[in-house]
Amino acid sequence: MQTYPGPAETRKSLVAIRLTEILRIDHPIIQAPMAGVSTPRLAAAVSNSGALGSISVGASNPQAARAMIADTRALTDRSFNVNVFCHRPAISDIQRERQWLGYLAPFFEEFDAEPPSSLREIYQTFSSDSEMLKTLVDERPAVVSFHFGLPPQGHIEALKKAGVFLIATATTVEEGARIKAAGIDAIVAQGLEAGGHRGMFNPELGDPGILTLELVQALKARVDLPVIAAGGIMDGRDISKALALGAEAAQLGTAFVLCPESSANEGYRDRLKTVEPGDTQITAAISGRPARGIINRMHREIGASTAPRLPDYPIAYDAAKALHGVASAKGSDDFAAHWAGQGASRAREMAAADLIEVLVSEMHGNA
Repeated sequence: MQTYPGPAETRKSLVAIRLTEILRIDHPIIQAPMAGVSTPRLAAAVSNSGALGSISVGASNPQAARAMIADTRALTDRSFNVNVFCHRPAISDIQRERQWLGYLAPFFEEFDAEPPSSLREIYQTFSSDSEMLKTLVDERPAVVSFHFGLPPQGHIEALKKAGVFLIATATTVEEGARIKAAGIDAIVAQGLEAGGHRGMFNPELGDPGILTLELVQALKARVDLPVIAAGGIMDGRDISKALALGAEAAQLGTAFVLCPESSANEGYRDRLKTVEPGDTQITAAISGRPARGIINRMHREIGASTAPRLPDYPIAYDAAKALHGVASAKGSDDFAAHWAGQGASRAREMAAADLIEVLVSEMHGNA
């Protein structure tokens, strides 16, 4: 069982020790967790190739999370990352949710369907999930990462006591400072280019939209923790640029979606293969939180200025998933959540192990 080495002495000087050594990986490459796309098979293939594979249990219950960890361990004896969501618990507002469903009704009608009668909070936040905490403390994965903020300090201390290396996402320097103050071990600097959900602690405060390399440099200058660059990074040259500016590693998500080990469906893969530069955009209309994906009708037609106020995340996501479900049943991907970063047009279709090999070669200027 891989756990974080030497918690007592190593945590005092993280920046002085290479992140690759701490994580016991050969290459400064992390495969992003990507809930719904990353799989134990993908994470294990990446870890077996000398990088850090990741799974996400943010959309899972503790039993499913335990099974995913076991499945990953059955395929690799190397370190991997387990990601959880730390969003603020949703506040249900029946009137607001009914207004949103009424707004979506014409889109459902296109597919001879009606919107659901009510909406659910489909994901429980790790911040209030004591059973998920117990699962992670029991399982002791080498790495646990937090998205959408930080859990209670008691959760952090329990994981640290269990010897787990902790990573959290920041989209601003202020968030990075809060990560440092909480005793987290490393920061993912998520730039505006990144695909999927923005990791902002509080979306209601707005998004300054800092680009990846700018954020890496700002965090390196002001927060004394290892920084992992994330957002728009698709090849070894991109990784080298991030490392040259002070990042300890780079996290890639969209680059791995076309790997056969991912669970991306055929429609997602087909769309990613034909995407052009500029074909991604951030919208909150899908889930209730800002997220970057390939532009479709969810981006163009839903969530306009005339729309009612969105339900809280992830309640709004329940509605979007229902709409996608009825559209998909009629052969339409117009309302799918095809998360992708700004570098999506450079995605390559190859096995995860081959992709890691190519990325490393490109990092060393061999391609």
